[in-house]
Amino acid sequence: MDLEFNKNEDAMKLAVSEMKRRHGVISLGGGKKAMEKAREKGKMSPRERIQYLIDKGSTFTEIGSFAGYEMYKEHGGCPAGGTVAGLGYVAGRQCVIVANDNTVKAGAWFPITGKKNLRMQEIAMENHLPVIYIVDSAGVYLPMQDEIFPDKEHFGRIFRNNAQMSAAGITQIAAVMGSCVAGGAYLPIMSDETLMVEGNGSIFLAGPYLVKAAIGEDADQQALGGAKMHTEVSGIADYKFDTEQECLDQVRRIMDKLGEQPRRGYDRAKPAAPKRDAADIYGLVSAANNKQYDVVDVIKCIVDNSEFDQFKEDYGKTIVCGYARVDGWAVGIVANQRKIVKSGKGEMQMGGVIYNDSADKAARFIMNCNQKKIPLVFLQDVTGFMVGSRSEQSGIIKDGAKLVNAVSNSVVPKITIIIGNSYGAGNYAMCGKAYDPRFIYAWPNAKIAVMGGEQAAKTLLQIQVASLKAKGEEIDPEKEKAMLKEITDRYDSQTSSYYAAARLWVDEIIDPAETRKVISEGINAANHAKEEREFKVGVMQV
Repeated sequence: MDLEFNKNEDAMKLAVSEMKRRHGVISLGGGKKAMEKAREKGKMSPRERIQYLIDKGSTFTEIGSFAGYEMYKEHGGCPAGGTVAGLGYVAGRQCVIVANDNTVKAGAWFPITGKKNLRMQEIAMENHLPVIYIVDSAGVYLPMQDEIFPDKEHFGRIFRNNAQMSAAGITQIAAVMGSCVAGGAYLPIMSDETLMVEGNGSIFLAGPYLVKAAIGEDADQQALGGAKMHTEVSGIADYKFDTEQECLDQVRRIMDKLGEQPRRGYDRAKPAAPKRDAADIYGLVSAANNKQYDVVDVIKCIVDNSEFDQFKEDYGKTIVCGYARVDGWAVGIVANQRKIVKSGKGEMQMGGVIYNDSADKAARFIMNCNQKKIPLVFLQDVTGFMVGSRSEQSGIIKDGAKLVNAVSNSVVPKITIIIGNSYGAGNYAMCGKAYDPRFIYAWPNAKIAVMGGEQAAKTLLQIQVASLKAKGEEIDPEKEKAMLKEITDRYDSQTSSYYAAARLWVDEIIDPAETRKVISEGINAANHAKEEREFKVGVMQV
Protein backbone atom coordinates (compact mmCIF):
# COMPACT_ATOMS: atom_id res chain seq x y z
CA MET A 1 0.00 0.00 0.00
CA ASP A 2 1.26 3.52 -0.76
CA LEU A 3 1.78 6.35 1.71
CA GLU A 4 -1.39 8.18 0.61
CA PHE A 5 -3.47 5.07 1.22
CA ASN A 6 -2.01 4.69 4.72
CA LYS A 7 -2.72 8.35 5.55
CA ASN A 8 -6.31 8.00 4.36
CA GLU A 9 -6.73 4.78 6.32
CA ASP A 10 -5.45 6.30 9.56
CA ALA A 11 -7.62 9.42 9.20
CA MET A 12 -10.78 7.47 8.31
CA LYS A 13 -10.30 5.01 11.18
CA LEU A 14 -9.89 7.97 13.55
CA ALA A 15 -13.12 9.47 12.17
CA VAL A 16 -14.93 6.14 12.68
CA SER A 17 -13.52 5.84 16.20
CA GLU A 18 -14.75 9.34 17.04
CA MET A 19 -18.17 8.52 15.62
CA LYS A 20 -18.39 5.41 17.81
CA ARG A 21 -17.26 7.39 20.86
CA ARG A 22 -20.02 9.94 20.32
CA HIS A 23 -22.55 7.17 19.76
CA GLY A 24 -21.46 5.61 23.06
CA VAL A 25 -22.27 8.84 24.89
CA ILE A 26 -25.63 9.08 23.12
CA SER A 27 -26.49 5.49 24.05
CA LEU A 28 -26.42 6.48 27.75
CA GLY A 29 -29.61 8.45 27.11
CA GLY A 30 -30.38 10.68 30.07
CA GLY A 31 -27.33 9.37 31.92
CA LYS A 32 -26.34 6.54 34.24
CA LYS A 33 -28.25 7.91 37.24
CA ALA A 34 -31.48 8.10 35.25
CA MET A 35 -30.94 4.53 34.02
CA GLU A 36 -30.29 3.25 37.55
CA LYS A 37 -33.47 4.95 38.74
CA ALA A 38 -35.44 3.24 35.98
CA ARG A 39 -33.92 -0.15 36.82
CA GLU A 40 -35.10 0.24 40.42
CA LYS A 41 -38.62 0.19 38.96
CA GLY A 42 -37.90 -3.00 37.02
CA LYS A 43 -37.33 -1.17 33.76
CA MET A 44 -34.73 -1.94 31.10
CA SER A 45 -33.18 0.81 28.98
CA PRO A 46 -34.69 1.20 25.48
CA ARG A 47 -31.63 -0.41 23.91
CA GLU A 48 -31.84 -3.33 26.33
CA ARG A 49 -35.52 -3.75 25.50
CA ILE A 50 -34.75 -3.89 21.79
CA GLN A 51 -31.88 -6.35 22.26
CA TYR A 52 -34.14 -8.59 24.34
CA LEU A 53 -36.88 -8.41 21.71
CA ILE A 54 -34.98 -9.09 18.50
CA ASP A 55 -33.85 -12.53 17.35
CA LYS A 56 -30.59 -13.59 18.97
CA GLY A 57 -27.64 -13.08 16.65
CA SER A 58 -29.69 -11.00 14.20
CA THR A 59 -28.91 -7.55 12.82
CA PHE A 60 -30.38 -4.38 14.28
CA THR A 61 -29.90 -1.45 11.91
CA GLU A 62 -30.24 1.67 14.04
CA ILE A 63 -31.73 4.78 12.46
CA GLY A 64 -31.56 8.31 13.82
CA SER A 65 -29.15 7.68 16.70
CA PHE A 66 -27.67 11.16 16.15
CA ALA A 67 -31.09 12.85 15.96
CA GLY A 68 -31.01 15.99 18.11
CA TYR A 69 -27.23 15.81 18.49
CA GLU A 70 -25.96 19.06 20.10
CA MET A 71 -29.45 20.57 19.77
CA TYR A 72 -31.70 21.90 22.59
CA LYS A 73 -28.72 22.65 24.84
CA GLU A 74 -30.77 25.21 26.76
CA HIS A 75 -33.23 22.40 27.59
CA GLY A 76 -30.58 19.90 28.64
CA GLY A 77 -30.35 18.15 25.26
CA CYS A 78 -32.30 15.31 23.70
CA PRO A 79 -29.97 12.32 22.99
CA ALA A 80 -31.12 10.26 19.99
CA GLY A 81 -34.23 12.45 19.89
CA GLY A 82 -35.46 10.70 23.04
CA THR A 83 -36.19 7.57 20.99
CA VAL A 84 -34.21 4.49 19.95
CA ALA A 85 -35.35 3.13 16.60
CA GLY A 86 -34.36 1.01 13.62
CA LEU A 87 -34.89 -2.14 11.60
CA GLY A 88 -34.78 -5.45 13.43
CA TYR A 89 -35.87 -9.06 13.12
CA VAL A 90 -38.49 -10.46 15.49
CA ALA A 91 -39.49 -14.11 15.05
CA GLY A 92 -37.79 -13.99 11.66
CA ARG A 93 -39.83 -11.00 10.45
CA GLN A 94 -38.06 -7.78 9.53
CA CYS A 95 -39.85 -4.91 11.24
CA VAL A 96 -39.57 -1.31 12.38
CA ILE A 97 -38.97 -0.90 16.11
CA VAL A 98 -39.52 2.42 17.94
CA ALA A 99 -38.71 2.64 21.65
CA ASN A 100 -39.18 5.76 23.80
CA ASP A 101 -36.30 6.57 26.14
CA ASN A 102 -37.85 7.41 29.50
CA THR A 103 -34.44 8.56 30.83
CA VAL A 104 -34.58 11.59 28.51
CA LYS A 105 -37.08 14.05 30.04
CA ALA A 106 -39.35 11.09 30.94
CA GLY A 107 -39.58 10.22 27.25
CA ALA A 108 -41.14 13.58 26.37
CA TRP A 109 -41.46 14.54 22.72
CA PHE A 110 -39.19 17.31 21.43
CA PRO A 111 -39.63 18.61 17.86
CA ILE A 112 -36.90 16.22 16.66
CA THR A 113 -38.66 13.33 18.44
CA GLY A 114 -41.72 13.93 16.31
CA LYS A 115 -39.63 14.15 13.14
CA LYS A 116 -37.83 10.92 13.97
CA ASN A 117 -41.01 9.00 14.78
CA LEU A 118 -42.63 10.21 11.57
CA ARG A 119 -39.55 9.08 9.63
CA MET A 120 -39.85 5.61 11.15
CA GLN A 121 -43.53 5.45 10.22
CA GLU A 122 -42.62 6.60 6.70
CA ILE A 123 -40.15 3.71 6.44
CA ALA A 124 -42.84 1.29 7.62
CA MET A 125 -45.38 2.63 5.14
CA GLU A 126 -43.03 2.75 2.14
CA ASN A 127 -41.77 -0.77 2.76
CA HIS A 128 -44.93 -2.32 4.24
CA LEU A 129 -43.11 -3.43 7.40
CA PRO A 130 -44.76 -4.26 10.75
CA VAL A 131 -44.15 -1.72 13.53
CA ILE A 132 -43.46 -2.46 17.19
CA TYR A 133 -43.82 0.55 19.50
CA ILE A 134 -42.21 0.24 22.93
CA VAL A 135 -44.06 3.02 24.72
CA ASP A 136 -42.72 4.92 27.74
CA SER A 137 -43.38 8.64 27.27
CA ALA A 138 -44.68 11.64 29.17
CA GLY A 139 -46.06 13.15 25.93
CA VAL A 140 -45.28 16.54 24.40
CA TYR A 141 -42.38 18.50 25.93
CA LEU A 142 -44.45 21.46 27.10
CA PRO A 143 -41.76 24.21 26.94
CA MET A 144 -41.59 23.59 23.17
CA GLN A 145 -45.21 22.64 22.52
CA ASP A 146 -45.63 25.24 19.75
CA GLU A 147 -42.91 23.45 17.73
CA ILE A 148 -44.29 19.94 18.13
CA PHE A 149 -48.05 20.10 18.56
CA PRO A 150 -50.15 21.88 15.90
CA ASP A 151 -48.60 21.63 12.42
CA LYS A 152 -49.04 19.04 9.67
CA GLU A 153 -45.75 17.23 10.33
CA HIS A 154 -46.04 17.45 14.13
CA PHE A 155 -47.21 15.13 16.91
CA GLY A 156 -50.76 14.58 15.64
CA ARG A 157 -49.52 13.20 12.33
CA ILE A 158 -48.36 10.10 14.22
CA PHE A 159 -51.96 9.05 14.93
CA ARG A 160 -53.10 9.87 11.41
CA ASN A 161 -50.35 7.52 10.21
CA ASN A 162 -51.50 4.86 12.72
CA ALA A 163 -54.89 4.90 11.03
CA GLN A 164 -53.49 4.93 7.49
CA MET A 165 -51.13 2.04 8.22
CA SER A 166 -53.93 0.02 9.75
CA ALA A 167 -56.04 0.59 6.64
CA ALA A 168 -53.09 -0.54 4.51
CA GLY A 169 -52.79 -3.79 6.46
CA ILE A 170 -49.53 -2.91 8.21
CA THR A 171 -49.37 -4.63 11.61
CA GLN A 172 -48.75 -2.34 14.59
CA ILE A 173 -48.10 -3.64 18.10
CA ALA A 174 -47.72 -1.41 21.16
CA ALA A 175 -45.98 -2.60 24.31
CA VAL A 176 -46.72 -0.04 27.03
CA MET A 177 -43.96 -0.17 29.64
CA GLY A 178 -44.35 3.25 31.18
CA SER A 179 -46.42 6.39 30.87
CA CYS A 180 -48.60 7.01 27.84
CA VAL A 181 -50.22 10.38 28.38
CA ALA A 182 -52.71 12.78 26.77
CA GLY A 183 -52.63 12.70 22.95
CA GLY A 184 -49.93 10.04 23.15
CA ALA A 185 -52.52 7.68 24.61
CA TYR A 186 -53.98 7.28 21.14
CA LEU A 187 -50.87 5.58 19.70
CA PRO A 188 -51.25 2.21 21.51
CA ILE A 189 -55.03 2.23 21.15
CA MET A 190 -54.76 2.83 17.41
CA SER A 191 -52.36 -0.10 17.15
CA ASP A 192 -53.64 -3.59 16.38
CA GLU A 193 -52.76 -5.02 19.79
CA THR A 194 -51.82 -3.36 23.09
CA LEU A 195 -49.75 -4.98 25.81
CA MET A 196 -49.11 -3.44 29.24
CA VAL A 197 -46.73 -4.02 32.12
CA GLU A 198 -48.56 -3.90 35.44
CA GLY A 199 -47.33 -1.30 37.90
CA ASN A 200 -45.30 0.71 35.36
CA GLY A 201 -47.51 0.91 32.28
CA SER A 202 -50.29 3.50 32.21
CA ILE A 203 -52.55 4.99 29.54
CA PHE A 204 -54.75 8.03 30.18
CA LEU A 205 -55.73 11.36 28.67
CA ALA A 206 -54.98 13.21 31.91
CA GLY A 207 -52.81 12.27 34.88
CA PRO A 208 -53.71 12.61 38.56
CA TYR A 209 -52.59 16.25 38.89
CA LEU A 210 -54.52 17.42 35.83
CA VAL A 211 -57.63 15.45 36.83
CA LYS A 212 -57.52 17.08 40.26
CA ALA A 213 -57.14 20.54 38.72
CA ALA A 214 -59.80 19.98 36.06
CA ILE A 215 -62.61 18.23 37.95
CA GLY A 216 -61.40 18.01 41.57
CA GLU A 217 -61.22 14.21 41.58
CA ASP A 218 -58.50 12.40 43.52
CA ALA A 219 -57.32 9.38 41.55
CA ASP A 220 -53.98 7.59 41.43
CA GLN A 221 -52.15 6.66 38.26
CA GLN A 222 -53.07 2.98 38.23
CA ALA A 223 -56.76 3.63 38.89
CA LEU A 224 -56.82 6.15 36.05
CA GLY A 225 -55.06 4.02 33.47
CA GLY A 226 -53.08 1.07 34.82
CA ALA A 227 -52.82 -2.35 33.20
CA LYS A 228 -55.35 -3.96 35.53
CA MET A 229 -57.99 -1.29 34.87
CA HIS A 230 -57.48 -1.32 31.09
CA THR A 231 -57.55 -5.12 30.75
CA GLU A 232 -60.41 -5.74 33.21
CA VAL A 233 -62.61 -2.60 33.08
CA SER A 234 -62.14 -0.37 30.03
CA GLY A 235 -61.08 -3.19 27.69
CA ILE A 236 -58.60 -0.84 26.03
CA ALA A 237 -55.56 -3.12 26.52
CA ASP A 238 -55.36 -6.72 25.35
CA TYR A 239 -52.72 -8.22 27.65
CA LYS A 240 -51.08 -7.45 31.00
CA PHE A 241 -47.80 -8.77 32.36
CA ASP A 242 -45.80 -8.60 35.56
CA THR A 243 -42.47 -7.94 33.86
CA GLU A 244 -41.12 -6.28 30.74
CA GLN A 245 -39.52 -9.54 29.66
CA GLU A 246 -42.89 -11.36 29.74
CA CYS A 247 -44.42 -8.53 27.77
CA LEU A 248 -41.74 -8.67 25.06
CA ASP A 249 -42.01 -12.48 24.92
CA GLN A 250 -45.67 -12.04 24.00
CA VAL A 251 -44.75 -9.54 21.28
CA ARG A 252 -42.50 -12.22 19.79
CA ARG A 253 -45.34 -14.77 19.90
CA ILE A 254 -47.66 -12.34 18.09
CA MET A 255 -45.04 -11.63 15.42
CA ASP A 256 -44.39 -15.35 14.99
CA LYS A 257 -47.96 -15.87 13.77
CA LEU A 258 -48.13 -13.12 11.16
CA GLY A 259 -49.15 -14.31 7.71
CA GLU A 260 -46.64 -14.05 4.88
CA GLN A 261 -46.98 -11.04 2.58
CA PRO A 262 -46.17 -11.11 -1.15
CA ARG A 263 -42.73 -9.76 -2.07
CA ARG A 264 -41.80 -7.24 -4.74
CA GLY A 265 -39.53 -9.78 -6.37
CA TYR A 266 -36.18 -7.97 -6.54
CA ASP A 267 -33.62 -10.45 -7.76
CA ARG A 268 -31.33 -12.08 -5.22
CA ALA A 269 -28.67 -14.70 -5.84
CA LYS A 270 -26.52 -16.52 -3.29
CA PRO A 271 -24.45 -13.82 -1.51
CA ALA A 272 -20.70 -13.74 -2.05
CA ALA A 273 -18.12 -11.63 -0.21
CA PRO A 274 -16.16 -9.02 -2.17
CA LYS A 275 -12.85 -10.35 -3.52
CA ARG A 276 -11.21 -7.06 -2.65
CA ASP A 277 -10.62 -6.70 1.10
CA ALA A 278 -13.56 -4.72 2.50
CA ALA A 279 -11.13 -3.02 4.92
CA ASP A 280 -9.45 -1.33 1.93
CA ILE A 281 -12.38 1.05 1.87
CA TYR A 282 -10.78 3.03 4.72
CA GLY A 283 -7.69 3.86 2.70
CA LEU A 284 -9.34 4.80 -0.57
CA VAL A 285 -11.26 7.93 0.41
CA SER A 286 -9.67 10.93 2.13
CA ALA A 287 -11.34 11.77 5.43
CA ALA A 288 -10.92 15.43 4.45
CA ASN A 289 -12.65 14.83 1.08
CA ASN A 290 -9.83 16.59 -0.76
CA LYS A 291 -8.00 13.81 -2.61
CA GLN A 292 -8.59 12.05 -5.91
CA TYR A 293 -9.52 8.38 -5.97
CA ASP A 294 -11.15 5.89 -8.32
CA VAL A 295 -14.69 5.20 -7.10
CA VAL A 296 -14.63 1.85 -8.91
CA ASP A 297 -12.12 0.70 -6.26
CA VAL A 298 -14.63 1.65 -3.55
CA ILE A 299 -17.40 -0.22 -5.35
CA LYS A 300 -15.24 -3.35 -5.54
CA CYS A 301 -14.95 -3.32 -1.73
CA ILE A 302 -18.76 -3.45 -1.47
CA VAL A 303 -20.13 -5.69 -4.23
CA ASP A 304 -20.23 -9.49 -4.46
CA ASN A 305 -17.06 -11.03 -5.90
CA SER A 306 -15.93 -7.42 -6.60
CA GLU A 307 -17.74 -7.80 -9.93
CA PHE A 308 -19.04 -4.58 -11.47
CA ASP A 309 -20.36 -4.31 -15.03
CA GLN A 310 -19.99 -0.71 -16.16
CA PHE A 311 -22.61 0.93 -18.34
CA LYS A 312 -21.22 3.31 -21.01
CA GLU A 313 -17.78 3.01 -19.39
CA ASP A 314 -16.07 5.33 -21.89
CA TYR A 315 -18.74 8.05 -21.93
CA GLY A 316 -19.67 10.59 -19.23
CA LYS A 317 -16.82 9.43 -17.02
CA THR A 318 -17.44 11.72 -14.02
CA ILE A 319 -20.39 9.53 -13.10
CA VAL A 320 -19.84 5.79 -12.97
CA CYS A 321 -22.89 3.60 -13.62
CA GLY A 322 -23.15 -0.15 -13.64
CA TYR A 323 -24.72 -3.38 -12.45
CA ALA A 324 -23.58 -5.52 -9.52
CA ARG A 325 -24.83 -7.56 -6.59
CA VAL A 326 -24.70 -6.57 -2.94
CA ASP A 327 -25.16 -9.47 -0.53
CA GLY A 328 -26.83 -11.29 -3.40
CA TRP A 329 -29.23 -8.46 -4.32
CA ALA A 330 -29.07 -7.17 -7.90
CA VAL A 331 -28.42 -3.41 -7.88
CA GLY A 332 -27.72 -0.57 -10.26
CA ILE A 333 -24.99 1.72 -8.93
CA VAL A 334 -24.69 5.43 -9.73
CA ALA A 335 -21.49 6.90 -8.28
CA ASN A 336 -19.55 10.14 -8.63
CA GLN A 337 -16.05 9.59 -10.00
CA ARG A 338 -13.54 11.63 -8.02
CA LYS A 339 -10.43 11.24 -10.16
CA ILE A 340 -9.66 13.58 -13.07
CA VAL A 341 -10.77 11.93 -16.33
CA LYS A 342 -10.53 12.64 -20.05
CA SER A 343 -13.77 13.12 -21.98
CA GLY A 344 -14.46 11.57 -25.37
CA LYS A 345 -13.52 14.93 -26.88
CA GLY A 346 -10.11 14.81 -25.22
CA GLU A 347 -10.88 17.47 -22.58
CA MET A 348 -9.84 16.96 -18.96
CA GLN A 349 -12.81 16.82 -16.59
CA MET A 350 -12.65 17.45 -12.86
CA GLY A 351 -13.58 14.59 -10.57
CA GLY A 352 -16.74 14.99 -8.49
CA VAL A 353 -18.28 17.40 -11.00
CA ILE A 354 -21.32 16.48 -13.11
CA TYR A 355 -20.83 17.34 -16.79
CA ASN A 356 -23.36 17.22 -19.63
CA ASP A 357 -22.35 13.75 -20.79
CA SER A 358 -22.29 12.22 -17.29
CA ALA A 359 -25.76 13.63 -16.48
CA ASP A 360 -27.07 12.25 -19.77
CA LYS A 361 -25.56 8.80 -19.08
CA ALA A 362 -26.86 8.59 -15.51
CA ALA A 363 -30.39 9.57 -16.55
CA ARG A 364 -30.44 6.82 -19.18
CA PHE A 365 -29.08 4.25 -16.70
CA ILE A 366 -31.73 5.13 -14.10
CA MET A 367 -34.43 4.63 -16.73
CA ASN A 368 -32.94 1.22 -17.57
CA CYS A 369 -32.99 0.13 -13.91
CA ASN A 370 -36.64 1.13 -13.61
CA GLN A 371 -37.45 -0.80 -16.78
CA LYS A 372 -35.70 -3.89 -15.39
CA LYS A 373 -36.96 -3.52 -11.79
CA ILE A 374 -33.46 -3.21 -10.33
CA PRO A 375 -32.98 -1.19 -7.08
CA LEU A 376 -30.64 1.80 -7.32
CA VAL A 377 -27.68 2.63 -5.08
CA PHE A 378 -26.27 6.18 -5.20
CA LEU A 379 -22.73 6.79 -3.91
CA GLN A 380 -22.48 10.56 -3.48
CA ASP A 381 -19.21 12.49 -3.60
CA VAL A 382 -20.21 15.46 -5.70
CA THR A 383 -19.21 19.12 -5.78
CA GLY A 384 -22.00 20.11 -8.19
CA PHE A 385 -22.60 20.64 -11.90
CA MET A 386 -20.00 22.13 -14.24
CA VAL A 387 -20.37 25.88 -14.66
CA GLY A 388 -19.07 28.40 -17.20
CA SER A 389 -20.05 29.65 -20.64
CA ARG A 390 -19.06 26.45 -22.45
CA SER A 391 -21.22 24.30 -20.17
CA GLU A 392 -24.15 26.71 -20.32
CA GLN A 393 -24.00 26.83 -24.13
CA SER A 394 -23.87 23.03 -24.20
CA GLY A 395 -27.11 22.91 -22.19
CA ILE A 396 -25.88 21.79 -18.76
CA ILE A 397 -29.19 22.90 -17.21
CA LYS A 398 -31.10 20.78 -19.73
CA ASP A 399 -28.98 17.69 -19.08
CA GLY A 400 -29.07 18.28 -15.33
CA ALA A 401 -32.85 18.57 -15.47
CA LYS A 402 -32.99 15.30 -17.37
CA LEU A 403 -31.10 13.56 -14.55
CA VAL A 404 -33.22 15.19 -11.84
CA ASN A 405 -36.36 14.14 -13.74
CA ALA A 406 -35.22 10.52 -13.87
CA VAL A 407 -34.27 10.47 -10.16
CA SER A 408 -37.53 12.17 -9.14
CA ASN A 409 -39.77 9.77 -11.03
CA SER A 410 -37.84 6.58 -10.33
CA VAL A 411 -40.10 3.97 -8.73
CA VAL A 412 -37.56 1.28 -7.81
CA PRO A 413 -36.05 1.56 -4.31
CA LYS A 414 -33.25 4.13 -4.06
CA ILE A 415 -30.59 3.89 -1.36
CA THR A 416 -28.16 6.78 -1.01
CA ILE A 417 -24.78 6.70 0.72
CA ILE A 418 -22.92 10.01 1.07
CA ILE A 419 -19.28 8.94 1.02
CA GLY A 420 -17.74 12.42 0.64
CA ASN A 421 -19.05 15.80 -0.46
CA SER A 422 -22.68 16.49 -1.27
CA TYR A 423 -22.84 20.02 -2.61
CA GLY A 424 -25.43 22.13 -4.40
CA ALA A 425 -27.61 20.67 -7.11
CA GLY A 426 -25.34 17.63 -7.11
CA ASN A 427 -27.05 16.61 -3.86
CA TYR A 428 -30.38 16.66 -5.70
CA ALA A 429 -29.25 14.91 -8.86
CA MET A 430 -27.60 12.12 -6.86
CA CYS A 431 -30.77 11.41 -4.85
CA GLY A 432 -30.41 13.56 -1.74
CA LYS A 433 -32.99 13.59 1.04
CA ALA A 434 -35.48 15.68 -0.97
CA TYR A 435 -35.73 12.92 -3.60
CA ASP A 436 -37.19 10.24 -1.35
CA PRO A 437 -34.47 7.63 -1.06
CA ARG A 438 -35.84 4.67 0.89
CA PHE A 439 -32.77 5.04 3.11
CA ILE A 440 -29.98 7.61 3.17
CA TYR A 441 -26.73 7.14 5.10
CA ALA A 442 -23.52 9.12 5.50
CA TRP A 443 -19.93 8.23 6.25
CA PRO A 444 -18.36 10.23 9.12
CA ASN A 445 -16.43 12.40 6.63
CA ALA A 446 -19.55 13.43 4.68
CA LYS A 447 -20.27 17.11 4.11
CA ILE A 448 -23.62 18.45 2.95
CA ALA A 449 -24.01 22.07 1.84
CA VAL A 450 -25.07 24.37 -0.99
CA MET A 451 -21.36 24.77 -1.86
CA GLY A 452 -17.92 23.94 -0.49
CA GLY A 453 -16.78 25.66 2.70
CA GLU A 454 -13.92 27.61 1.12
CA GLN A 455 -16.05 29.04 -1.71
CA ALA A 456 -18.97 29.78 0.60
CA ALA A 457 -16.80 31.48 3.22
CA LYS A 458 -15.12 33.72 0.64
CA THR A 459 -18.47 34.65 -0.88
CA LEU A 460 -19.95 35.46 2.54
CA LEU A 461 -16.81 37.42 3.47
CA GLN A 462 -17.06 39.58 0.35
CA ILE A 463 -20.68 40.41 1.18
CA GLN A 464 -19.87 41.16 4.83
CA VAL A 465 -16.82 43.33 4.01
CA ALA A 466 -18.74 45.29 1.38
CA SER A 467 -21.53 45.93 3.89
CA LEU A 468 -19.09 47.18 6.55
CA LYS A 469 -17.23 49.40 4.10
CA ALA A 470 -20.52 50.90 2.97
CA LYS A 471 -21.03 51.93 6.60
CA GLY A 472 -17.64 53.66 6.59
CA GLU A 473 -15.64 51.00 8.46
CA GLU A 474 -12.03 50.28 7.55
CA ILE A 475 -11.18 46.59 7.20
CA ASP A 476 -7.47 45.80 7.50
CA PRO A 477 -6.00 42.45 6.33
CA GLU A 478 -5.80 41.07 9.87
CA LYS A 479 -9.44 41.81 10.61
CA GLU A 480 -10.45 40.35 7.26
CA LYS A 481 -8.48 37.19 8.04
CA ALA A 482 -10.19 36.85 11.44
CA MET A 483 -13.61 37.37 9.84
CA LEU A 484 -12.85 34.68 7.24
CA LYS A 485 -11.85 32.19 9.94
CA GLU A 486 -15.02 32.85 11.95
CA ILE A 487 -17.21 32.42 8.87
CA THR A 488 -15.34 29.28 7.76
CA ASP A 489 -15.57 27.64 11.20
CA ARG A 490 -19.29 28.35 11.45
CA TYR A 491 -19.98 27.15 7.92
CA ASP A 492 -17.88 23.99 8.34
CA SER A 493 -19.75 23.03 11.52
CA GLN A 494 -23.04 23.29 9.60
CA THR A 495 -21.82 21.05 6.78
CA SER A 496 -20.66 18.11 8.93
CA SER A 497 -22.26 14.68 8.94
CA TYR A 498 -23.22 15.20 12.61
CA TYR A 499 -25.09 18.41 11.84
CA ALA A 500 -26.97 16.60 9.07
CA ALA A 501 -27.74 13.52 11.16
CA ALA A 502 -28.92 15.66 14.09
CA ARG A 503 -31.62 17.09 11.81
CA LEU A 504 -32.36 13.76 10.10
CA TRP A 505 -31.14 14.93 6.70
CA VAL A 506 -29.53 11.48 6.74
CA ASP A 507 -30.89 8.42 8.54
CA GLU A 508 -27.62 7.48 10.21
CA ILE A 509 -23.87 7.99 10.18
CA ILE A 510 -22.27 4.64 9.43
CA ASP A 511 -18.87 3.02 9.53
CA PRO A 512 -17.80 2.78 5.82
CA ALA A 513 -17.24 -0.95 6.39
CA GLU A 514 -21.00 -1.25 7.14
CA THR A 515 -22.01 0.12 3.72
CA ARG A 516 -22.64 -3.30 2.21
CA LYS A 517 -24.77 -4.37 5.18
CA VAL A 518 -27.05 -1.30 5.23
CA ILE A 519 -27.63 -1.55 1.47
CA SER A 520 -28.65 -5.20 1.83
CA GLU A 521 -30.95 -4.49 4.78
CA GLY A 522 -32.51 -1.59 2.87
CA ILE A 523 -33.30 -3.68 -0.20
CA ASN A 524 -34.65 -6.48 1.99
CA ALA A 525 -37.00 -3.93 3.57
CA ALA A 526 -38.03 -2.56 0.19
CA ASN A 527 -38.76 -6.07 -1.06
CA HIS A 528 -41.76 -6.15 1.33
CA ALA A 529 -43.37 -3.11 -0.32
CA LYS A 530 -46.66 -3.17 -2.19
CA GLU A 531 -46.88 -2.74 -5.98
CA GLU A 532 -45.15 0.42 -7.15
CA ARG A 533 -46.64 2.93 -9.57
CA GLU A 534 -45.84 2.87 -13.28
CA PHE A 535 -42.52 4.50 -14.18
CA LYS A 536 -43.00 7.71 -16.17
CA VAL A 537 -40.54 10.57 -16.58
CA GLY A 538 -42.85 13.26 -17.95
CA VAL A 539 -41.76 16.11 -20.22
CA MET A 540 -38.05 16.73 -20.68
CA GLN A 541 -35.79 18.44 -23.20
CA VAL A 542 -33.56 15.96 -25.02
